[in-house]
Amino acid sequence: MAYSTGKIAVITGAGSGMGRALVQQLNREGCEVYFSDIKPDTLKETMDSLERADVPAHPKVLDVADREAMHAWADEVAQASGHIDIIVNNAGVALFSLVEDCDYDNLEWVMNINFWGVVHGTQAFLPLLRRSQQGHIVNTSSVFGLFSFPTQSAYNAAKFAVRGYTEALRHEMAGTSIHVCCVHPGGVRTNIAFDMRGGDPSQTAQERSDEFQRLTRTSPESAAAQIIRAMEKRKKRLLIGWDAKIMDIVQRLFPVNYARILFLAVPKDAKALPEIRAKV
Repeated sequence: MAYSTGKIAVITGAGSGMGRALVQQLNREGCEVYFSDIKPDTLKETMDSLERADVPAHPKVLDVADREAMHAWADEVAQASGHIDIIVNNAGVALFSLVEDCDYDNLEWVMNINFWGVVHGTQAFLPLLRRSQQGHIVNTSSVFGLFSFPTQSAYNAAKFAVRGYTEALRHEMAGTSIHVCCVHPGGVRTNIAFDMRGGDPSQTAQERSDEFQRLTRTSPESAAAQIIRAMEKRKKRLLIGWDAKIMDIVQRLFPVNYARILFLAVPKDAKALPEIRAKV
């Protein structure tokens, strides 16, 4: 019997990527899943992909940046199930922009989803986790929550904030039945680049996504399996991918000058990088 069998989980950002892979694996393991995404079509695709019709699954079209909607969803889950055992705050978006070119609307868009979405999910569902014999809060930061990268100031800010928020929460939950894990994925083959704002205006969304997929090595299914194992083993932090593990070491050894080392690994013909490299 799998660790998640018979449990109840909540997953955000489940329309694709790691969120979809988590829902699929939990469903196969016999875990009831409440899952959300802002896109109805991709949410339906996730629902249609589930293998076990005998295991309850509940899709919800939802914007994690909407605090009232998140708390209303938690109330619905409470009325239906009484408690939950797992929440994975996974929803996220990306923005490519230099600081001096970044307008407030785009900055707030990233922060509202990537950071406040995590806060809303944690705050809304924590009371339901306290009713569980063994609860898990898994918040998705990023490898960009370990080190900063030019053109990613908004994304860095959100993911560093998720890391700080989650680590503080972990300290607060010490000695309770609630386990807290901060996840730092490296390059995972998700659709985040498809909806990314900014970047090269001559590229289509599909071209951006295809380029991102070529540069990544970790599959969503592998990432999901690692997250589920991390819950079972009560890991406090999870680095996903060799790139996350290497950069974690590099930024520890060179906390100020890691950027110079980082750019040695960046292809010299990569788009938009000559100007960025000059600023490092």
